[in-house]
Amino acid sequence: MLASEACQLAQSLVDISFDGVDVVIAPPFTALFAASQIIKGSRIGLAGQNFHSEIKGAFTGEVSLEMLKDVGCGYALIGHSERRQLFGESDADVNKKVHLALQMGVTAVVCVGETLKQRETGETLNVIETQLQQGLAGLSGESIGHIAIAYEPVWAIGTGLNATPEQAVEIHKFIRKFLFGSQGFSEKIGTRILYGGSVTPENCKELLSEEEIDGALVGGASLNFESFYAIIKSNLEP
Repeated sequence: MLASEACQLAQSLVDISFDGVDVVIAPPFTALFAASQIIKGSRIGLAGQNFHSEIKGAFTGEVSLEMLKDVGCGYALIGHSERRQLFGESDADVNKKVHLALQMGVTAVVCVGETLKQRETGETLNVIETQLQQGLAGLSGESIGHIAIAYEPVWAIGTGLNATPEQAVEIHKFIRKFLFGSQGFSEKIGTRILYGGSVTPENCKELLSEEEIDGALVGGASLNFESFYAIIKSNLEP
């Protein structure tokens, strides 16, 4: 997405009322500042798609979390499937970034999910558990309230395949049980568990009507105002 396109989308969203729905946009780095000026004073949040795990240092070409905060980001994606698959981001990298986000007062949107091969071989729950255990290691009780978990079945991203509501709910229940059962975090804190596997205007209503699914991490459908607004609108309607 070009900066001009991101700004156009941001402007279109600013002109709409979102009572009852929290909307966060995550433009590319080149559009963050311009988009932040457009949404300033609105209820729309701003997120960075990634950041370096060190606050400062000689890392030419990287973007620090301090830079993201400086342009108005209150959220940041961590461990997106493409970062893991294409750039080798490990669970240890994710954990370091989660702790940094908490330290800097930025809400971390931590992505977890399995590949098609892992699902076909019955490894899904083990993969998700490992990603959660290692990615959230060392967190204290209240800190989980500053994190959202996004379940991204890698096999359903840009492939034309879709997870059924039943498949999504199964994993969301597993994540919830992990967080508020084995890890002992308090469910009263209100950590959100989002679904992020090829969410579209066609499947969003069915997915988001499930009690276990607290929201959506929207990919390709967010690049177009009409499709993105249709997804948001589905949450506004009873």
